[in-house]
Amino acid sequence: MKQYALPIRFGIATSGCLIAYFLILSLFSLHTNIFYSLFNGLITGFGIYEAIKYFRLKDQEGFRYGSGFTAGLVTGFVATMVFTLFFTFYSTEVNPLFLKDVSAVWFKNYGSFEAIVFFTVAIMGFATTLVLTLAFMQLFKASNNIKKKSV
Repeated sequence: MKQYALPIRFGIATSGCLIAYFLILSLFSLHTNIFYSLFNGLITGFGIYEAIKYFRLKDQEGFRYGSGFTAGLVTGFVATMVFTLFFTFYSTEVNPLFLKDVSAVWFKNYGSFEAIVFFTVAIMGFATTLVLTLAFMQLFKASNNIKKKSV
């Protein structure tokens, strides 16, 4: 459990940034525009990148691809789960009309629109986490190339 402490902290911090960004957008009534959710990927990516970077600095000699990959996944999954819980609470308790405002067409056609939206938010977060973790680990992994000696 000790090895997951740093990624969990970064995941909670990342989810705090995601929540703050969402609430700032809601102050300006921009949270119903789906375009602004693209910035969530940048926030999540930065959190994962920093978690892997600090995880590597903390354990330089024992750092392996698998441990860095795990740190990135844990960070992103924690951030996604916390943000999804917040998003669910916000759209059901704080602003019940939020989902109707997001997509009036979907709301008319699907009786379980809320479940679809919550599921989509979670899946998008998990997919972003997986892709960004794989990408960032290419930066942090040890090279397997043989070093050439200068002649």
